Amino acid sequence: MKIFTTIRIRWCLRMGLLLILFGFSSSIFAQENEMALFREDWKEIPAETPVTEDHLENEKLNLHLYGAAKQELKKSHHPEIANDPFYIWSGTCDDTWALALGHKDLDFDLRDPSSKIVWRSKQSGFRTLRIILELKDGTWLVSEQGSEATKDWETSSFMLNELSWRKLNLEGIFEGQPVEDPDLSHVVKVGFTDLMRGGGTPASSRLDWIEVHGVAIE
Repeated sequence: MKIFTTIRIRWCLRMGLLLILFGFSSSIFAQENEMALFREDWKEIPAETPVTEDHLENEKLNLHLYGAAKQELKKSHHPEIANDPFYIWSGTCDDTWALALGHKDLDFDLRDPSSKIVWRSKQSGFRTLRIILELKDGTWLVSEQGSEATKDWETSSFMLNELSWRKLNLEGIFEGQPVEDPDLSHVVKVGFTDLMRGGGTPASSRLDWIEVHGVAIE
């Protein structure tokens, strides 16, 4: 009887530990899912210029294009190249450009230390792909950091509280004065630009997908 009781106690302790671990893992999983605000991969349809809302895979998003060359930004794809993604390409832009995405139902609180933007890109020449944000008061920011030239596609992750920012002139798509500790409590659009005109294959930006993590504001 004593042996049976000991075995039962051990079994209960093990089950309790498993339940605690399961609950902890579920909590982390739920938090991670809660932090993923949206992802955009672009529809797998033929290449076309300009990129339009018809190219958005995520039906909850709105597309916003800016700059003198906004109508020259291309949704590209080469079916003859193995594993070539469906991506945004700036090579044909003869002036500056920017692309931003807004959510139809949500705005974003990006103050949390775990808030981040992740994307897969391929840069060539001197092009550095940078994050742009529109705040609720209409201010636009551009990150000083970004993704630089790579030989192949690369995934980059940017923790927003670790970045430094400048004001973005939306009309000319160029950087302005530094902004110290911007208030990211209410962001309405997230996007990207390289602040430069395109130069074909050897001097251009490419973005395969973008994912934004933060806290939703309904």
